[in-house]
This record gives sequence, C-alpha cells and structure tokens, in this order.
Amino acid sequence: MDPSAPSSRLARSMLPIFLRPQCLSIRCSSSLLTTPKFQVEHGPSARNRVLRFGSVANTEEYKGKIDAKPKSVSVRVAYELLQAGHRYLDVRTCDEFDAGHPPAAINIPYFHILNGEGMSLKNSKFLEEVSSEFGKEEKIIVGCKTGRRSLMAATDLHASGFTHVTDVAGGYTAWKENGLPTTD
Repeated sequence: MDPSAPSSRLARSMLPIFLRPQCLSIRCSSSLLTTPKFQVEHGPSARNRVLRFGSVANTEEYKGKIDAKPKSVSVRVAYELLQAGHRYLDVRTCDEFDAGHPPAAINIPYFHILNGEGMSLKNSKFLEEVSSEFGKEEKIIVGCKTGRRSLMAATDLHASGFTHVTDVAGGYTAWKENGLPTTD
C-alpha cells in the first residue's frame, strides 16, 4: 500500500502529535487499534480508552496478550446482560465500590491505591481472587469508573482463559448517567 495514499494519511492523522508512534513496535500496536476488525469487535471507544491509558500492548505485562479481545458494550447492553444472568465484576477500589455500585456487583479491585502517595499498584492477586469467585466459563461483565481499568482487567481475564468476558464501556459513571439502578 502506498504510504502517501489518503487512507494512510488519515489513519496517521487520527492521533494527536504527541501520541503518534515513533518506533516500529508502537506503530504495530497502534495500527492494530485502528483496524476495522478491532473497531467492529470493540467499538471506537475501546481504541480511545487504550490510547488514553497508554499503549498497553507495548508493556511487558501485555506482550502476547494483544490477541485477547474481550467484547466492549454500552452500559444499557451491560444492564440487559445483567438481567439475563451475567455476573457483574466491579474492579474499582473498595472506597469507590462502597460509594455505590450496580446491584449484585462483586468487588475485586484491579489496582490498589498506595496510602499517602496517590499512586496505584496493580493487584497482584487479581486473577487468583477472580478465579475463586468466578468459573472460567461464567458470563462476566467487567466494570470500573470510566472504562479504563475494566478494559485492562477484561483483557487480562480473557488472556487467562475466561471465555465469556464483557467490558462495560463508560463504566459506573455512564451507568449512573443513564439512570440505571445503583446501591447509592
């Protein structure tokens, strides 16, 4: 394909300058996020969430997991799935969860906040804790506050063999904005 073709220029221009890839490995992962297949499977919001959080595909922890593709759905669809028997895994911190959550949600934080430092650290026992609460074949809806952590958690779960994992795009913020039931 000719790099000066309009579609190539359009794909490159979609990213802000400071996010445009500078090395080959980043180019590969960011171009994966703009493929029609990725956007159909995950929706445009998933691409934007991954890019906002950083290039997860390039971190050591996520190398080789790029093929693990959980499905992302809107909060309305997530609510319908919850009513149809899916279970809701809330990956926010305990304090966030205690302030309100979807009905019957189970809280297993993906990150822990380090006291006094305002920094977060990934929950090293996350997969173990999820495995003790959910079976690998169970239908799980994964949500957080805005959709960033849930996408990473859903990707980890899918890569670890959980076969029916669905990410909630927009998270609890969108859940409340749409007037869906909560415990608060």
